[in-house]
Amino acid sequence: MSIYNQFTDDDLVSANPTVVTTGLWSGDTGSLASTLWLGTAAGQQVPISGEYYLDVFDKRPDTDPTAEVQFSVTYGHINGGGSPTLDDNDLSTLSTQAIYSQYRNLLLDPSDTKFTFNNVESDHIFVINFQRSRIREQLDPGNWELPLSGTKGISTFIDDSGQTLGALTANSKAGRVFNVVSGALDILTGSVVHSSGSTNGGGYGLIYPDLGIIVLNPNAIGPTVGFVATGSSNEGSGSANITVTTPFYSSTDFNTGTTSVTAVYAPVTHSAVVWGTKKSAYNHTALFNSIKGATAATGTPSGSAFKARSAETISSTHYFVRLRNKEFNYSNNPTFYNPDTGVLTNPDFRNDPRVYVTTVGLYNSQNELLAVAKLSKPVRKSFDEEVLLRVRLDF
Repeated sequence: MSIYNQFTDDDLVSANPTVVTTGLWSGDTGSLASTLWLGTAAGQQVPISGEYYLDVFDKRPDTDPTAEVQFSVTYGHINGGGSPTLDDNDLSTLSTQAIYSQYRNLLLDPSDTKFTFNNVESDHIFVINFQRSRIREQLDPGNWELPLSGTKGISTFIDDSGQTLGALTANSKAGRVFNVVSGALDILTGSVVHSSGSTNGGGYGLIYPDLGIIVLNPNAIGPTVGFVATGSSNEGSGSANITVTTPFYSSTDFNTGTTSVTAVYAPVTHSAVVWGTKKSAYNHTALFNSIKGATAATGTPSGSAFKARSAETISSTHYFVRLRNKEFNYSNNPTFYNPDTGVLTNPDFRNDPRVYVTTVGLYNSQNELLAVAKLSKPVRKSFDEEVLLRVRLDF
């Protein structure tokens, strides 16, 4: 008798899919607080690709081998603003123009030439790109909160998926799209404190949960958070002087906390020769410093964690394994019979065998084992007993 039984349609039941959410950061935590780090040691990411994007770690990567990348930040400008021009440096790659073009091609429809926030076009963007393995299937809409600090204190931002009752603000080739709005999550009650999502410079940004990408509008974020101030800055070269009409942002060094030169920050479109050696002058460093400043703030107001969760849809199929009275009453275990002679070890097993089911194997049509289910305890089977087992396969 064959040891395999084939399932019929009556034996298979597909369960309703369930959505499972998990903390997005290392260790499946939902909040990323305290100090954030960039890879600044020799040979690490900042000297190599810092002009394009910066990877953000949860620990200092040059001293702690357990440090992991959580997300990356970048800045793009449609005309290459914020990076040295070819007049400044004939080896310039116009990195900010490449970044803007990359995300435009990834997120926008072919007919869209610029990012639009609340019907206002923007020549430049900030981008937060979550580590792909962390978002699993998607960034959980309505379940993230971005804190930013600046000259106006700490501001927090969420999406408007809850306010639209799940309706999409758009459905582009990149999947679902929601607006970034000013607000905060109330973890205790599950409610959302929500305020305006628009300014004179357009909306704060867009969130693409299926790709794990947040695109921020510098024209709106800057004035709201306080990225922009008036004054002057000198990056150490007379040719790099920034006039009093150019926005700038003062900060300490982004890793060590020591005092550094006043850095030129977003939304600055001025290009300067020395920016190739001043990593802290890259526009996207302003976004990193703003996030870090908010999560590591002390005193009043205290720090605000960067909260985010991933989500994935789990589909389940139930397999009903039916062991009828005349089936599966003997065992191939060598303790059950003599493999050389075929004689049962216990003569009583001939007419009244007793076996115990411990494992169920699921096979394909080529009798290849695909999955194994273990019973919590052995189940007795005999000619006068039938067994019905339910195996659930999640995928």
